[in-house]
Amino acid sequence: MRFTDLGLSEPILHALGDCGYDEPTPIQEKSIPIVAAGHDLIASAQTGTGKTAAFTLAIIDDIGTRPSGKGDTPLVLILTPTRELAQQIDENIREYGKYVNTRSVVVVGGVSSAQQINKIRQGVDFVVATPGRLIDLVEQRELDLRDVEFFILDEADRMLDMGFVHDVRRISDWVPRPRQTLLFSATMTSQVASLASTVQTNAQTVSVAPPATVADNIDQRVMYVDKADKPELLLDLLRHDDTEHTLVFTGTRVAAAMVTRHLEVNGVKASAIHSDKSQSQRQRALEAFTKGKIKVLVATDIVARGIDVDGISHVINYELPDDAENYIHRIGR
Repeated sequence: MRFTDLGLSEPILHALGDCGYDEPTPIQEKSIPIVAAGHDLIASAQTGTGKTAAFTLAIIDDIGTRPSGKGDTPLVLILTPTRELAQQIDENIREYGKYVNTRSVVVVGGVSSAQQINKIRQGVDFVVATPGRLIDLVEQRELDLRDVEFFILDEADRMLDMGFVHDVRRISDWVPRPRQTLLFSATMTSQVASLASTVQTNAQTVSVAPPATVADNIDQRVMYVDKADKPELLLDLLRHDDTEHTLVFTGTRVAAAMVTRHLEVNGVKASAIHSDKSQSQRQRALEAFTKGKIKVLVATDIVARGIDVDGISHVINYELPDDAENYIHRIGR
Protein backbone atom coordinates (compact mmCIF):
# COMPACT_ATOMS: atom_id res chain seq x y z
CA MET A 1 0.00 0.00 0.00
CA ARG A 2 1.03 3.61 -0.67
CA PHE A 3 -0.11 6.85 0.92
CA THR A 4 -1.99 7.56 -2.31
CA ASP A 5 -4.28 4.64 -1.43
CA LEU A 6 -5.39 6.19 1.87
CA GLY A 7 -7.54 8.98 0.46
CA LEU A 8 -5.28 11.84 1.53
CA SER A 9 -5.44 15.07 -0.46
CA GLU A 10 -2.79 16.13 -2.94
CA PRO A 11 -1.26 18.83 -0.67
CA ILE A 12 -0.69 16.23 2.07
CA LEU A 13 0.76 13.73 -0.40
CA HIS A 14 3.04 16.47 -1.74
CA ALA A 15 4.34 17.20 1.77
CA LEU A 16 4.88 13.49 2.44
CA GLY A 17 6.81 13.25 -0.82
CA ASP A 18 9.05 16.10 0.34
CA CYS A 19 9.77 14.06 3.47
CA GLY A 20 10.64 11.03 1.36
CA TYR A 21 7.61 9.05 2.53
CA ASP A 22 5.85 6.84 -0.02
CA GLU A 23 4.57 3.79 1.83
CA PRO A 24 2.76 3.97 5.18
CA THR A 25 3.96 1.94 8.14
CA PRO A 26 1.54 -0.70 9.49
CA ILE A 27 0.26 1.57 12.26
CA GLN A 28 -0.35 4.34 9.72
CA GLU A 29 -2.02 2.00 7.25
CA LYS A 30 -4.46 0.76 9.90
CA SER A 31 -5.06 4.02 11.78
CA ILE A 32 -5.43 6.67 9.09
CA PRO A 33 -8.70 5.28 7.61
CA ILE A 34 -10.22 4.98 11.11
CA VAL A 35 -9.23 8.55 12.00
CA ALA A 36 -10.49 9.82 8.64
CA ALA A 37 -13.83 8.08 9.22
CA GLY A 38 -14.30 9.97 12.50
CA HIS A 39 -14.07 7.06 14.94
CA ASP A 40 -12.44 7.10 18.36
CA LEU A 41 -9.27 5.02 18.35
CA ILE A 42 -6.94 3.36 20.83
CA ALA A 43 -3.72 2.32 19.11
CA SER A 44 -0.44 0.73 20.12
CA ALA A 45 2.74 0.19 18.15
CA GLN A 46 6.46 -0.01 18.73
CA THR A 47 8.40 3.19 19.21
CA GLY A 48 9.73 4.54 15.92
CA THR A 49 6.95 3.17 13.72
CA GLY A 50 5.35 6.51 12.82
CA LYS A 51 2.57 6.99 15.36
CA THR A 52 2.63 10.78 15.00
CA ALA A 53 1.79 10.62 11.30
CA ALA A 54 -0.81 7.96 12.07
CA PHE A 55 -2.87 10.38 14.15
CA THR A 56 -2.02 13.73 12.51
CA LEU A 57 -2.26 13.17 8.74
CA ALA A 58 -6.00 12.69 8.42
CA ILE A 59 -6.69 15.54 10.86
CA ILE A 60 -4.32 17.95 9.10
CA ASP A 61 -6.02 16.98 5.84
CA ASP A 62 -9.44 17.73 7.35
CA ILE A 63 -8.57 20.99 9.12
CA GLY A 64 -6.13 22.31 6.53
CA THR A 65 -8.42 21.89 3.54
CA ARG A 66 -11.49 23.48 5.12
CA PRO A 67 -12.68 26.76 3.61
CA SER A 68 -11.08 29.90 4.98
CA GLY A 69 -12.76 31.73 7.80
CA LYS A 70 -12.00 29.33 10.63
CA GLY A 71 -12.33 30.74 14.12
CA ASP A 72 -9.50 31.71 16.42
CA THR A 73 -10.02 28.98 19.02
CA PRO A 74 -8.25 25.62 18.57
CA LEU A 75 -9.89 22.68 16.89
CA VAL A 76 -7.27 20.08 17.83
CA LEU A 77 -5.72 19.38 21.24
CA ILE A 78 -2.76 17.00 21.50
CA LEU A 79 -1.48 16.11 24.97
CA THR A 80 2.04 14.73 25.46
CA PRO A 81 4.09 13.87 28.56
CA THR A 82 7.25 15.85 27.71
CA ARG A 83 8.27 19.18 26.20
CA GLU A 84 10.58 17.51 23.70
CA LEU A 85 7.81 15.30 22.34
CA ALA A 86 5.49 18.30 22.08
CA GLN A 87 8.10 20.17 20.04
CA GLN A 88 8.61 17.14 17.81
CA ILE A 89 4.89 16.73 17.12
CA ASP A 90 4.57 20.43 16.30
CA GLU A 91 7.44 20.13 13.81
CA ASN A 92 5.70 17.16 12.20
CA ILE A 93 2.44 19.08 11.91
CA ARG A 94 4.29 21.89 10.17
CA GLU A 95 6.04 19.46 7.82
CA TYR A 96 2.91 17.53 6.86
CA GLY A 97 0.71 20.62 6.66
CA LYS A 98 3.02 23.03 4.88
CA TYR A 99 0.86 23.09 1.72
CA VAL A 100 -2.44 23.60 3.55
CA ASN A 101 -3.74 26.16 6.01
CA THR A 102 -2.72 24.91 9.46
CA ARG A 103 -1.79 27.00 12.49
CA SER A 104 -0.17 25.36 15.51
CA VAL A 105 1.29 26.32 18.87
CA VAL A 106 3.33 24.45 21.49
CA VAL A 107 2.14 24.98 25.06
CA VAL A 108 4.73 23.68 27.53
CA GLY A 109 6.32 24.67 30.82
CA GLY A 110 9.94 25.56 31.42
CA VAL A 111 9.74 28.70 29.28
CA SER A 112 7.86 31.99 29.48
CA SER A 113 4.20 31.70 28.62
CA ALA A 114 4.05 35.17 27.02
CA GLN A 115 5.01 34.04 23.52
CA GLN A 116 2.61 31.09 23.71
CA ILE A 117 -0.23 33.35 24.81
CA ASN A 118 0.50 35.82 22.02
CA LYS A 119 0.36 33.08 19.42
CA ILE A 120 -2.89 31.70 20.84
CA ARG A 121 -4.44 35.17 20.62
CA GLN A 122 -3.54 35.34 16.93
CA GLY A 123 -5.61 32.21 16.30
CA VAL A 124 -4.54 28.56 16.16
CA ASP A 125 -5.95 25.27 14.93
CA PHE A 126 -3.59 22.83 16.71
CA VAL A 127 -2.46 23.04 20.34
CA VAL A 128 0.30 20.60 21.29
CA ALA A 129 0.71 20.70 25.06
CA THR A 130 1.98 19.19 28.25
CA PRO A 131 -0.76 19.00 30.90
CA GLY A 132 0.60 21.45 33.49
CA ARG A 133 1.04 24.51 31.26
CA LEU A 134 -2.23 23.78 29.44
CA ILE A 135 -4.14 23.82 32.72
CA ASP A 136 -2.43 27.08 33.71
CA LEU A 137 -3.47 28.83 30.49
CA VAL A 138 -7.04 27.54 30.62
CA GLU A 139 -7.39 28.71 34.22
CA GLN A 140 -5.97 32.12 33.21
CA ARG A 141 -8.63 32.21 30.45
CA GLU A 142 -5.92 32.56 27.84
CA LEU A 143 -6.89 29.29 26.14
CA ASP A 144 -10.44 28.32 25.20
CA LEU A 145 -11.16 24.64 24.48
CA ARG A 146 -14.84 24.98 23.67
CA ASP A 147 -14.38 24.38 19.92
CA VAL A 148 -11.99 21.42 20.14
CA GLU A 149 -13.16 18.62 17.83
CA PHE A 150 -10.13 16.31 18.07
CA PHE A 151 -8.60 15.26 21.41
CA ILE A 152 -5.40 13.19 21.17
CA LEU A 153 -3.39 11.59 23.98
CA ASP A 154 0.08 10.62 22.80
CA GLU A 155 2.28 8.28 24.88
CA ALA A 156 -0.64 7.73 27.22
CA ASP A 157 1.18 5.11 29.29
CA ARG A 158 4.03 7.54 29.93
CA MET A 159 1.59 10.22 31.08
CA LEU A 160 0.15 7.75 33.57
CA ASP A 161 3.66 6.77 34.74
CA MET A 162 4.45 10.45 35.31
CA GLY A 163 1.34 10.95 37.43
CA PHE A 164 -0.70 12.97 34.94
CA VAL A 165 -3.86 10.86 35.16
CA HIS A 166 -5.85 13.39 37.20
CA ASP A 167 -4.74 16.25 34.95
CA VAL A 168 -5.69 14.26 31.85
CA ARG A 169 -9.16 13.50 33.21
CA ARG A 170 -9.62 17.13 34.16
CA ILE A 171 -8.63 18.33 30.70
CA SER A 172 -10.85 15.69 29.11
CA ASP A 173 -13.81 17.13 31.02
CA TRP A 174 -13.03 20.56 29.57
CA VAL A 175 -13.08 19.31 25.97
CA PRO A 176 -16.68 19.25 24.74
CA ARG A 177 -18.49 16.20 23.46
CA PRO A 178 -19.20 14.99 20.87
CA ARG A 179 -15.57 14.89 19.82
CA GLN A 180 -13.12 12.46 18.28
CA THR A 181 -10.69 11.07 20.85
CA LEU A 182 -7.52 9.24 19.82
CA LEU A 183 -5.26 7.48 22.30
CA PHE A 184 -1.81 6.35 21.11
CA SER A 185 0.89 4.53 23.02
CA ALA A 186 3.84 2.25 22.46
CA THR A 187 2.72 -0.02 25.30
CA MET A 188 -0.85 -0.84 26.23
CA THR A 189 -1.42 -1.50 29.92
CA SER A 190 -4.55 -2.13 31.96
CA GLN A 191 -4.25 1.41 33.33
CA VAL A 192 -4.24 2.83 29.80
CA ALA A 193 -7.27 0.75 28.90
CA SER A 194 -9.06 2.03 32.00
CA LEU A 195 -8.30 5.63 31.05
CA ALA A 196 -9.47 5.03 27.49
CA SER A 197 -12.82 3.74 28.70
CA THR A 198 -13.53 7.04 30.47
CA VAL A 199 -12.47 9.46 27.72
CA GLN A 200 -13.60 7.62 24.57
CA THR A 201 -16.84 6.34 23.06
CA ASN A 202 -17.04 3.07 21.12
CA ALA A 203 -13.35 3.25 20.33
CA GLN A 204 -11.84 0.99 17.71
CA THR A 205 -8.57 -0.74 18.58
CA VAL A 206 -5.42 -1.11 16.52
CA SER A 207 -2.29 -2.98 17.59
CA VAL A 208 0.54 -3.82 15.23
CA ALA A 209 2.95 -5.41 17.70
CA PRO A 210 2.77 -7.40 20.94
CA PRO A 211 3.47 -5.41 24.12
CA ALA A 212 7.10 -5.00 25.15
CA THR A 213 8.62 -6.08 21.85
CA VAL A 214 11.54 -4.56 19.99
CA ALA A 215 11.66 -3.70 16.29
CA ASP A 216 13.47 -6.47 14.44
CA ASN A 217 15.89 -4.13 12.63
CA ILE A 218 17.76 -3.24 15.84
CA ASP A 219 20.94 -5.16 16.66
CA GLN A 220 21.21 -5.59 20.44
CA ARG A 221 24.37 -6.45 22.37
CA VAL A 222 25.21 -6.75 26.04
CA MET A 223 28.62 -6.05 27.56
CA TYR A 224 29.49 -7.23 31.05
CA VAL A 225 31.74 -4.79 32.87
CA ASP A 226 32.53 -3.74 36.44
CA LYS A 227 30.89 -0.46 37.39
CA ALA A 228 34.25 1.24 37.87
CA ASP A 229 35.26 0.37 34.31
CA LYS A 230 32.11 1.72 32.64
CA PRO A 231 33.55 5.19 31.84
CA GLU A 232 36.55 3.78 30.00
CA LEU A 233 34.48 1.21 28.13
CA LEU A 234 32.14 3.98 26.99
CA LEU A 235 35.10 6.00 25.75
CA ASP A 236 36.47 2.98 23.91
CA LEU A 237 33.13 2.41 22.16
CA LEU A 238 32.85 6.05 21.16
CA ARG A 239 36.32 6.15 19.66
CA HIS A 240 35.12 3.90 16.82
CA ASP A 241 34.17 5.76 13.65
CA ASP A 242 30.82 4.00 13.32
CA THR A 243 29.50 5.58 16.54
CA GLU A 244 29.23 8.99 14.91
CA HIS A 245 25.72 9.77 16.23
CA THR A 246 25.23 8.13 19.62
CA LEU A 247 22.55 8.50 22.27
CA VAL A 248 23.65 7.48 25.79
CA PHE A 249 21.03 6.86 28.47
CA THR A 250 21.63 7.12 32.20
CA GLY A 251 19.26 6.51 35.08
CA THR A 252 19.74 9.82 36.91
CA ARG A 253 20.50 13.48 36.28
CA VAL A 254 23.69 13.23 38.32
CA ALA A 255 24.95 10.32 36.23
CA ALA A 256 24.12 12.16 33.00
CA ALA A 257 26.15 15.18 34.12
CA MET A 258 29.09 13.01 35.24
CA VAL A 259 29.17 11.01 32.00
CA THR A 260 29.03 14.18 29.91
CA ARG A 261 31.91 15.76 31.81
CA HIS A 262 33.99 12.58 31.49
CA LEU A 263 33.45 12.51 27.72
CA GLU A 264 34.25 16.18 27.23
CA VAL A 265 37.44 15.95 29.33
CA ASN A 266 38.55 13.11 27.07
CA GLY A 267 37.90 14.98 23.83
CA VAL A 268 34.44 13.68 22.90
CA LYS A 269 31.92 16.39 21.96
CA ALA A 270 28.88 15.71 24.12
CA SER A 271 25.95 17.42 25.78
CA ALA A 272 23.33 16.36 28.31
CA ILE A 273 19.55 16.57 28.54
CA HIS A 274 17.81 16.04 31.87
CA SER A 275 15.17 17.72 34.04
CA ASP A 276 17.64 20.08 35.73
CA LYS A 277 18.29 21.74 32.38
CA SER A 278 16.12 24.63 31.27
CA GLN A 279 13.94 24.22 28.20
CA SER A 280 16.23 26.46 26.16
CA GLN A 281 19.30 24.43 27.23
CA ARG A 282 17.56 21.19 26.30
CA GLN A 283 16.53 22.57 22.92
CA ARG A 284 20.07 23.78 22.18
CA ALA A 285 21.53 20.39 23.09
CA LEU A 286 19.01 18.54 20.95
CA GLU A 287 19.56 20.90 18.01
CA ALA A 288 23.35 20.49 18.25
CA PHE A 289 22.93 16.71 18.25
CA THR A 290 20.47 16.78 15.36
CA LYS A 291 22.81 18.92 13.25
CA GLY A 292 25.86 16.79 14.05
CA LYS A 293 27.66 19.51 16.01
CA ILE A 294 28.12 17.08 18.90
CA LYS A 295 28.74 13.36 18.60
CA VAL A 296 27.01 12.21 21.78
CA LEU A 297 23.80 13.18 23.55
CA VAL A 298 23.59 11.94 27.14
CA ALA A 299 20.02 11.75 28.40
CA THR A 300 17.77 10.48 31.12
CA ASP A 301 14.41 8.87 30.33
CA ILE A 302 12.91 12.35 29.95
CA VAL A 303 13.70 12.00 26.24
CA ALA A 304 13.21 8.25 25.88
CA ARG A 305 9.93 9.04 24.11
CA GLY A 306 10.48 12.63 23.13
CA ILE A 307 13.31 12.57 20.61
CA ASP A 308 13.07 11.76 16.93
CA VAL A 309 16.43 12.29 15.24
CA ASP A 310 17.31 10.76 11.89
CA GLY A 311 20.50 8.79 11.61
CA ILE A 312 21.15 7.77 15.21
CA SER A 313 23.81 5.08 14.85
CA HIS A 314 23.91 3.73 18.40
CA VAL A 315 21.93 3.81 21.61
CA ILE A 316 24.04 2.92 24.66
CA ASN A 317 22.36 2.06 27.94
CA TYR A 318 25.06 3.24 30.33
CA GLU A 319 22.58 2.39 33.08
CA LEU A 320 19.66 0.08 32.45
CA PRO A 321 16.13 1.33 33.12
CA ASP A 322 13.93 -0.23 35.78
CA ASP A 323 11.40 -1.76 33.38
CA ALA A 324 11.22 -3.33 29.95
CA GLU A 325 8.97 -0.63 28.48
CA ASN A 326 11.52 2.14 29.04
CA TYR A 327 14.23 -0.04 27.53
CA ILE A 328 12.10 -0.48 24.41
CA HIS A 329 11.45 3.24 24.16
CA ARG A 330 15.15 4.01 24.59
CA ILE A 331 16.43 1.74 21.87
CA GLY A 332 13.50 2.61 19.62
CA ARG A 333 15.03 6.01 19.16
